[in-house]
Amino acid sequence: MKRKLDAYKIAVMAMLIALMVVLSQVFGFETQLLKITFSFVPEVVMATLFGPFWTGVGAVIADVIGNTLLAKSPFFIGFTFNAFLGGLIYGFFFYKKEITLKNSFLCVLVNTVVFSFCLTPLWLSLMYGMDLTNPGLWTTRLIKAVIMIPLETMIIYIVGRALPYQRLAKKLHSN
Repeated sequence: MKRKLDAYKIAVMAMLIALMVVLSQVFGFETQLLKITFSFVPEVVMATLFGPFWTGVGAVIADVIGNTLLAKSPFFIGFTFNAFLGGLIYGFFFYKKEITLKNSFLCVLVNTVVFSFCLTPLWLSLMYGMDLTNPGLWTTRLIKAVIMIPLETMIIYIVGRALPYQRLAKKLHSN
C-alpha cells in the first residue's frame, strides 16, 4: 500500500521535525556520554499520524538538520541510524493503536534497552575509543534509565490521552 505525502502532510511533518530539532538541540542536555531530550514527544505524535517508515525518515531529517545547524558533538552516522530505528519503534508501538500505559512503558523500555544499553555505547566506543567496560559509561546510563523510563512513559501516556489523534489522523489522511 502506497501512501503519498501531499503538501499538508509535508507541512505537518515539517512542524514536528522542527519541534524535534528544537527540543533535542536547543532544550536538550548533552555531555560526551549522555544526552537527555524531550524530542520523543513530537516523534510519538509523528509515529501516531504517519507510521513507522515516515517517522523514521522524519527522525533522520531532524537528526541531520540538528547536527548541521546546532551540533553539540561531532556528527556520527550511527546516531542517525539510531534516529531511524527509533522512528520505526515508535511507529510500531503507536501507529493506528491506542496509546495505553502498557504500550507507552513497553516502547520506552525497548528504546532504552536498544539505544541506551546496546547501540549508543557501541557508537561512543567507536567514536571516542572508549572501553565498553568503563564504569562511567554504564553508571550514567543506569541512572538515566531509572529516572527517564517512568518520566517518558508518563509523558507519552499523558500526551497520548490528551491529543485527539484519531481526529487529526482522519483529517490528515482525508486530504
